[in-house]
Amino acid sequence: MKLKPKATPADSEGSESERLLFGGPLLYDARWADHRDAYFRMSLWAMALQLPHLVAFTVRLAWRADRRAMWTVGGGELTRGVSQAVGLIAINSVLATVLASGTIEHRVQDAIPAMIGVAITGILGALATAASTAGTGRLEPKVERVATEMYLTHVVQVELSAVEDAEFNRLMDSAKIGASEARRMVSSCTGVVGSLVSFVAAAGVLTVLHPALLPLLVLMTLPRSWASLRNSRARYASYQQWMQHSRAGRLLSQSLMQTGPAPEIRVHGVGPFLLHHFRGMSEAYEKEQSRLATSRARVRLAASALTGIAAALTYIALGTLLATGLMALSVAGTAVLAIRTGGQSLATLVLQVNNLYEQACYVQDLQRLFQEAALRAIPVGGAPVPDDLTLIRFENVTFHYPEDSDTDDEPENADAPTTDRPALKDVTLDIPLGKIVALVGENGSGKTTVSKLLAGLYHPDDGTIRWSGTDARELDRARLWDEIAIVSQDFHRWPFTCRMNITIGRPERPLEEQALEQAAAYAGADKVATELPRGWDTLLNKGYKGGRQLSGGQWQKLGIARARYRDARILIVDEPTSALDAKAELEVFDQIRKLADGGQTVILITHRLASVRHADLIHVLDKGELVESGTFEELLAPSAAGAFRELYEMQRAQFQDAALPSPRQPADAEEGSAIR
Repeated sequence: MKLKPKATPADSEGSESERLLFGGPLLYDARWADHRDAYFRMSLWAMALQLPHLVAFTVRLAWRADRRAMWTVGGGELTRGVSQAVGLIAINSVLATVLASGTIEHRVQDAIPAMIGVAITGILGALATAASTAGTGRLEPKVERVATEMYLTHVVQVELSAVEDAEFNRLMDSAKIGASEARRMVSSCTGVVGSLVSFVAAAGVLTVLHPALLPLLVLMTLPRSWASLRNSRARYASYQQWMQHSRAGRLLSQSLMQTGPAPEIRVHGVGPFLLHHFRGMSEAYEKEQSRLATSRARVRLAASALTGIAAALTYIALGTLLATGLMALSVAGTAVLAIRTGGQSLATLVLQVNNLYEQACYVQDLQRLFQEAALRAIPVGGAPVPDDLTLIRFENVTFHYPEDSDTDDEPENADAPTTDRPALKDVTLDIPLGKIVALVGENGSGKTTVSKLLAGLYHPDDGTIRWSGTDARELDRARLWDEIAIVSQDFHRWPFTCRMNITIGRPERPLEEQALEQAAAYAGADKVATELPRGWDTLLNKGYKGGRQLSGGQWQKLGIARARYRDARILIVDEPTSALDAKAELEVFDQIRKLADGGQTVILITHRLASVRHADLIHVLDKGELVESGTFEELLAPSAAGAFRELYEMQRAQFQDAALPSPRQPADAEEGSAIR
């Protein structure tokens, strides 16, 4: 199977690769980024007005990261600018003395003090530049670390619904760039301060020499400033529009390198197919980069032509002042140096301000993430979980998943990616504490949704979940989660040591070897550890030296041991035996029964209805509604003709009447039998 991708997905339908692999074009208009249009309307003057805010934000990050380095950078840039101004004045003194009347010997002798001043200011400027460079080098990685920590701190504190929301994910993508751009802002901000001080120094000298030269200096810099602003706008717009396309291209390349899909890639020959589409999507992005480069070259060419015209006007003005006797030759020489120095400083200033603003556009996404995360943050504080907890009750609970969220309880309808049907509809059920409560039903029935609502990962749209009469919305979420342990079907396999994969169930407490051994023995994970080359210290990530890869059944034992180590009052197990053999499955359910006998509440989610025989209460869900509740015997009673009995009979029929196949006869025996 090989399709030839188009060169660019700029059309509304996207390329062949995008339609085939991702269901449509991956360009999007970034309407969620409200600041984008404001950026494109930004003028040079508006950028200048934004400068104090941008510098203040960078200073706050730097102050938080390393105060001493920040003072070093600030002092170095200020010293460099002052030394440059003093140096220009000293140069003017040298020229005036050398070009004065008298013998050359006397003129040179008279100029020696000024020459010494030029040398001293040059040395001071070099030392200040070195100090600023060293301070910037220390600040940059620290600022990036601080910004990244702030980013991660806000992300980890938002509700699960935010993490599963597509729009919030896009904002996280752009804000992640902002965290890294904060590092570059340090250099840009340093360049802004240094260039500004240098320009002020040069402009001050020019103003003293002749006020008419200052407007010409500004005129020489405007074309380059315009070019920088225009090109940065184009780069930012391209990034926002092609972000999702680039991420999809990286996904293809990463899929070829990961261990998970590696066997299928080789056996099924998927490698050439993915490489073909990776090439097509990469070529489309390369075409966009070529377009940007061509546009950038044209803008720079126009700016260079305008800058040349402005420079010619400046030097014509200097010649006129000299010819009319309004300016001495020594002053003209100093003015030329000041114009060159000031022009370079102003051009650098505008470039750095432009860079700073371009970087700040991404950092503003970071700031916007902070605001959005604050609105979607998990509430802090609340009522304590009742000590005498005896019953958790769902009362007329209705719940819809957010649009674009990814859950296994959403309707499996490829033709309708969204639906108005709720994941749960007017569900009322009881979960008595200290019992085994089973949730059963077909895929998409709402079983996992009930467990997520119970765990406080979501709140219902309508209805109430009461913990011994207290609304779950009023409870302290941290204390509520302290009561719960989860073993989901797709629990996370941490790329850490075998020991840490269990003890991470209680990361807030010191590691307890005895508790680890008890939890491992309970789940059979101790046998897994003894088979590993370094025991508990074996790294469970094959991508690193000495790392090992476990089987699905071994991982499941570690997951159960992790939940046991957590030692919570309520244990939610979602398909706990999906990767285990028949013998290990029986052992797991025996362990689950022992947990309930010890007073722990077990919420068991499973498709295997024979496994819920020992459940104290079974809730049967269908299409988000509760259709039956009762014990195993009640739901299978002869008078019962509900969904549970029907599903149970269907599963039992697969084994009850199945006869063992007769031994296969050799081919020659079959032929002889046919002849006879």
